[in-house]
Amino acid sequence: METENPANYSYMGRDFGDLSINDDSAAFSDCNSDRSGEFPTASSQSRRLLIACASDNSDDLIRQLVSDLESCSIDEQKQAAMEIRLLAKNKPENRLKIAKAGAIKPLIALISSTDPQLQEYGVTAILNLSLCDENKAPIASSGAIKPLVRALRTGTPTAKENAACALLRLSQIEENKVPIGRSGAIPLLVNLLEYGAFRGKKDASTALYSLCSVKENKIRAVEAGIMKALVELMADFSSNMVDKSAFVLSVLVTVPEARTALVEEGGIPVLVEIIEVGSQRQKEIAVAILLQVCEESVVYRTMVAREGAIPPLVAWSQSGANRAKQKAETLIELLRQPRSGNAAARASEVSV
Repeated sequence: METENPANYSYMGRDFGDLSINDDSAAFSDCNSDRSGEFPTASSQSRRLLIACASDNSDDLIRQLVSDLESCSIDEQKQAAMEIRLLAKNKPENRLKIAKAGAIKPLIALISSTDPQLQEYGVTAILNLSLCDENKAPIASSGAIKPLVRALRTGTPTAKENAACALLRLSQIEENKVPIGRSGAIPLLVNLLEYGAFRGKKDASTALYSLCSVKENKIRAVEAGIMKALVELMADFSSNMVDKSAFVLSVLVTVPEARTALVEEGGIPVLVEIIEVGSQRQKEIAVAILLQVCEESVVYRTMVAREGAIPPLVAWSQSGANRAKQKAETLIELLRQPRSGNAAARASEVSV
């Protein structure tokens, strides 16, 4: 597996070991929001669960619920999966208890159910169990990846969102990133990024950001059409997705296929606009992306310069923090090269 480190970039004696932004934590949540429906009625089972949540001893209930997951009754399976989901959601210490009680494999089986609600409950329960770091490896090794991808393709909107979150959690183990990518998850995440509701877009972008630290997943994302979605989201400041989309883009542009797709989808004018009117963090990440795009391409430098990038870059270099100022100054120096670069090329041709 080839996991890429942040790009090293040197220019005019300055070393830019990391072209990304220091703190992306505000752009990405940990994708751990379980917002599925709660119990529809105050049934005896829900009262039992509330008592268990308040009690220090839920072991007996957990063992019974795990047994009920393999019941012949779909209604009993649904109730058990729903209660396990809530136990794992509301008490972190229950997550390991539930896994150790043997819940992982039967919950994974439910994810493949043709009953949409049962599938959703299974997905969400697995998501909540995956919030415990110790559960990530057992969930993946028990065969959860393919069923989660299937839920991402066929599930309810909530199941799709929670499947994206669960895949994110599993992708936090490096060796899972390639299997998730090869399972067909990335085109589905790109589709969710483009067409999902806001929460779906947010969850998809977070999962893609994690998965695309691996080169082959970057290529898959580009081939799946991610650049169109990213450029559209970055261009829409009302989407509340500018930061998230830009961070995903910053991971992708280390490969030439992504840079080509970015230009073809009209990304350069959008990035220049962000430098003009975006927030401080948005400006910094846009500059970092354009540095990567312009590094080896005179053609792209010319395009960026023609979009009028230099004046807002000069203003940004005078007002930004020291790190941001260095990036802006370096990009300005690059953008002022195109004519001399073309002249040098012509001179070389003449001498030959």
